[in-house]
Amino acid sequence: MNPDWQSFLIQHGATFEAGVVQHFGDTAAELLATRQDTVLSDLGQFGTLRVSGEEAQTFLQNLLSNDIREVSSTRAQLSSFNTAKGRMLATLLIRREGDDYLLQLPRVLSEAMRKKLGMYVLRAKVKIADASEEIVTLGLSGANAQEILTGQFGELPQLPLGFIGAAQASIIRIGDTRFQINTGTPQAQALWQALSQHAQPVGSVCWDWLNIRSGIPVILPQTQEKFVAQMVNFDLAGGVSFKKGCYPGQEIVARMQYLGQLKRRMYLAHIDGAHLDSSEVPQAGDELLSAATEGQPCGMIVNASPAPGGGCDVLAVVQIASREAQTVRWKSLHGEALQFLPLPYPLPQG
Repeated sequence: MNPDWQSFLIQHGATFEAGVVQHFGDTAAELLATRQDTVLSDLGQFGTLRVSGEEAQTFLQNLLSNDIREVSSTRAQLSSFNTAKGRMLATLLIRREGDDYLLQLPRVLSEAMRKKLGMYVLRAKVKIADASEEIVTLGLSGANAQEILTGQFGELPQLPLGFIGAAQASIIRIGDTRFQINTGTPQAQALWQALSQHAQPVGSVCWDWLNIRSGIPVILPQTQEKFVAQMVNFDLAGGVSFKKGCYPGQEIVARMQYLGQLKRRMYLAHIDGAHLDSSEVPQAGDELLSAATEGQPCGMIVNASPAPGGGCDVLAVVQIASREAQTVRWKSLHGEALQFLPLPYPLPQG
């Protein structure tokens, strides 16, 4: 994180760990505010790769799961970068800045993915750089978010993943009451002061919880190469194009869509915190078990976050048969049971 921006946030009450804002004094209260009120979060848990050059669009079109040609001055996009076997290496939120493409992904993956993508450049007229230090990304969520941003910027994007770029900042509509604002370090301090007059500052875990509740997965180091896109509902979230040309893993993803029998899907669930040891809480990559699988894992946690009021909310890939017929438990057959919750979008039947 840019040191000037980090110092500014510390002066305004932020507590950091590994370069990410953990809280502004009280995580439990901040989570409750995230559920009930309008909140402001620094999204330093994410980094940004800048892909530039006259062949940038063709380069990304040949590598990513979605149709990069649909990213425009008014539209952002979800996509993924996969192995040749169709296993997800990274989930991406992509936007344009002029002719450049900006790929947002977890900061812990930024450098590894920069190097991985760079292996494909060869003679292409493309440059890939880590732009994380030059961009400040903020999240605003809650019933008053649209009114606050309209007062600050005027026009806002109206459709999901709609995008508006301006001199001061760019804005992506993440959901009905949730927006992402991208700006430069010089403008970030004034923008934070303006927005925080109307929204409560909260730690990164609060935005992570909102992502989980929206049913949008974020691939982390613990879950790289664990899932094909459909397992984490990326086809339902609009992160896969089945009409574009080839990309790494495309044949596997297409075969699963048209010929395969999908045996696992991602679900939203709550894990009660009454018996959880504070030193050991659900994490991405944790295995899930049910009696039907005879001690073998029936699933895996994709993302986990403390939930308002206690316990954890998780996105979990689970065998469809186990979800329908058995109790699914965290880490062992005696672990806490997953209490399944409705996702904000329907799952296919059958």
